[in-house]
Amino acid sequence: MSIVGFNSIYKDGQFTSANVKRFLPVLHRNITCTSGRSLCYADQLIRRKFHSTTFLCDVTPFILSDIGEGITEVTVKEWFVKVGDKVAQFDNICEVQSDKASVTITSRYDGVIAKLHYEVDEIAKVGLPLVDIQVEGGGSVSSSNVADVAPSVNDDEIKENPVLANREKALATPAVRRIAGEHKIELSSVKGTGKGGRVMKEDILAFIGGTSTSKKPEPTVASTLANARYPSQSIQSTISGVDKTVPITGYTKTMVKTMTAANLVPHFVYSDELDVGPLIELRMQLKQPAEKRSIKLTYMPFFIKAISLALSHFPILNSSVNNECTEVTYKARHNIGFALDTSNGLVVPNIKDVQSLQLFDIAAETNRLIEAGRTGSLLPKDVTGGTFSLSNIGSIGGTYMKPVLLVPEVAIGALGRFQKLPRFGKNGAVEESNVMCVSWAADHRIVDGATVARFSNMFKELIENPIELVIR
Repeated sequence: MSIVGFNSIYKDGQFTSANVKRFLPVLHRNITCTSGRSLCYADQLIRRKFHSTTFLCDVTPFILSDIGEGITEVTVKEWFVKVGDKVAQFDNICEVQSDKASVTITSRYDGVIAKLHYEVDEIAKVGLPLVDIQVEGGGSVSSSNVADVAPSVNDDEIKENPVLANREKALATPAVRRIAGEHKIELSSVKGTGKGGRVMKEDILAFIGGTSTSKKPEPTVASTLANARYPSQSIQSTISGVDKTVPITGYTKTMVKTMTAANLVPHFVYSDELDVGPLIELRMQLKQPAEKRSIKLTYMPFFIKAISLALSHFPILNSSVNNECTEVTYKARHNIGFALDTSNGLVVPNIKDVQSLQLFDIAAETNRLIEAGRTGSLLPKDVTGGTFSLSNIGSIGGTYMKPVLLVPEVAIGALGRFQKLPRFGKNGAVEESNVMCVSWAADHRIVDGATVARFSNMFKELIENPIELVIR
């Protein structure tokens, strides 16, 4: 169709959908046309017929949305796209690291990446453009241009739907999860080829076509504890002759805030010694049944279960206090966190509603959180809402510790390493014993020493008679 044909349509007023589609390419080819009349017609047509509707391909600023939890800035950890790449809705744009968790940002549009506003490791501000996208068919897209955070299934949905629970363990975009749901496929059975085992669109389509192999369970907990003893990440030498100043970001920034707040709270510490021999034997008996369920059973789930049972008798230790220390809130849920040493720093994910979970359920969730911490894919919900915390520093070394509160929580525990030491047995003879030291710290403004001592005694009784942890 020529520009003359377009002029004819304009004069005759034949503005049908078909004619509009026919003359749009003509306008692009002839935009530098010397015919002032044609350009005038084009301008009048756009003003008259389209008003503020985006014309063909708009370059749209893609705003970083509010991630929640009061987060105002994030660090760009990795770009999954570059300038000139085509993206579709729900495709991954980048991964950002807040001071609480890693978040994957996904696209709202189909289009082409026009500009990246940040380099890797730069700070991106909430409410400002993250990328610019040249949107295809601009008139048909949503007027919202806020960057999407990859949505996650909430805790209630996971509990009610075991298929969703399995899907939650796999790393994947919402689009991939939707395809898996339509074909009733558990993402945990699909081998992911993306970063950190992320299941890509090609992986799920290949699986549907029967060309993918099932993913074998990995020993995530044991390998994580081993890495804690001997970290795989290289430690850069400081003997370079040049000082270097870097910003405090990510999980370390969170630690600055929480430890500064904890320093304002008067702590006291109580320590004791436990015989973990019976626990070692019980775990050995349960390892095989756990492996049949693809669960790696460590000692941590036993400790978390014991804490929850003891908290039921001492609810003051599962509470929080307001800033003025005038009110105490007793928490109904036992959301028990455990410290995790990651390549990005210390983070404390928590297991929700431990009071309602069986031992193997706790173990499965522990495995998921450790794997997510290892791959940098912890979600904000994984690291918020905790009511009691536990440090397993003994997996690296040490006996007695002085744990520091994770405010507004009012109590925290720390476990030392297992040791074989001589102790007096029940008959008075000296014998070899498997011993572990445990230390508790509490907010002395509202918790007294006697309460922590009784709580510790109940925890000790449960660990030294661990069959209770299985049947309750």
